Amino acid sequence: MEYIQANKDEPGDRQCVFCALLDGSVDEERILTRDDHAFVTLAKFPYNPGHLLVLPTRHVGEFADLTADENIAISAYLQVCVRALREASEPHGFNIGLNLGHVAGAGIPEHLHWHVVPRWGGDTNFMPVVGETRVLPELVADSHRKLQPFFA
Repeated sequence: MEYIQANKDEPGDRQCVFCALLDGSVDEERILTRDDHAFVTLAKFPYNPGHLLVLPTRHVGEFADLTADENIAISAYLQVCVRALREASEPHGFNIGLNLGHVAGAGIPEHLHWHVVPRWGGDTNFMPVVGETRVLPELVADSHRKLQPFFA
């Protein structure tokens, strides 16, 4: 929420944060893999350790505008993410989804992105309600080191 609230200007007024990842102007070390059609990155503000995002390489905000090749690449990367997270972190389950449009919860609606969130029994607690914060037992950099071998 800190990121979303800090970026309330019009989408055309700033560079897309996901495109900035690809061109290396910000946090490029979060990217785990990429090709001509899609890429996988660690979430900057993860819901859980290992929270991944799968995105089209092309800047596109409408699901219906994806090409067949982009759909295939995204689907394949979603499978790779689940396999990698299962082996690296042994989660009990996953939340996998796309929020299409701002009112549907997309914080950055102009560039499609699927969330792959590993889940463990008891991974939620009172901190988000009482402390207005999340407690994550793993740094994003540590998640990157753990997961990178699965995307090499």
